[in-house]
Amino acid sequence: MDNTDQPRRQRGQRTNTALTVSEPAELMAFLLAQLPHKNRNNIKSLLSNKQVLIDGKVYTQFNHPLRAGQVVTVAGSRAPETTQYRGLTILHEDPHIIVINKQSGLLSMATNKERDRTAYGILSDYVKKQNPNNKIFIIHRLDRETSGVMMFARSEHVQRLMQESWNATTKERTYVALVEGLPNPERGVITSYLRESKALIVYSSQNPENGQLSITNYTVLKSAGDYSLLELELETGRKNQIRVHMQDINHPIAGDSKYGAETNPIGRLGLHAEVLAFEHPITGEPMRFSAPVPKSFSSMVKERID
Repeated sequence: MDNTDQPRRQRGQRTNTALTVSEPAELMAFLLAQLPHKNRNNIKSLLSNKQVLIDGKVYTQFNHPLRAGQVVTVAGSRAPETTQYRGLTILHEDPHIIVINKQSGLLSMATNKERDRTAYGILSDYVKKQNPNNKIFIIHRLDRETSGVMMFARSEHVQRLMQESWNATTKERTYVALVEGLPNPERGVITSYLRESKALIVYSSQNPENGQLSITNYTVLKSAGDYSLLELELETGRKNQIRVHMQDINHPIAGDSKYGAETNPIGRLGLHAEVLAFEHPITGEPMRFSAPVPKSFSSMVKERID
């Protein structure tokens, strides 16, 4: 992909249309009623191009049932093709940001021990092939063993805009974790104050003077045997926040020996950044990206406990 494609794509972008469902209906019938200028073939094209989202997730089946209160979004342009590299997949790029799905085992950026095989290094090489003067800048990090959605800036200006307005412009940060045991209650909020020691271990305290306020919301999605699959929404984004908070409630993340886990059933840390939604730092457009939860997570909790 060369730089000449990018301005053309940007000029061709169109505004998304959000439609609220008022009563149960099938997707095709709903869209025909809401978009009178479109016929069935037009709508089938929108579906096949992955331009129809229900509550932020892409659906392509024309007869998918809708419930009252759901929001159907018709994207103004077709979903971009993803680009695959060893260790990451590019989900989105424009002149200002790059969004990726990082695989477990890949560092976000260089350390004293490893400088080459990092998400930063791979993307830096990628943008320099387009133009030797291009650079990228990290906005936030994922732990090496955490997979999922991660974002980079293509200029220091955009990096600064995103970092300075992170809490205000980030609308959703959803993780999925495979944890040991079954939390009780199955839905809750964990609040504590986190601080990092000189040994790079993060400690949790209920004393406001002992760290930064950290809030994690969790919901049990499935549970079977010795493990549970949790959905986690972050209200704050502290280093190792989810890992420490799972230890706090005595249900550490599988594979996380650093924070209390006794087992490693899937051969990696059981933490995945599933969704990142935010306002575009330049255009203000709502952006939402998701990365499929690894199959190894769900394979541990195939049967639900009611």
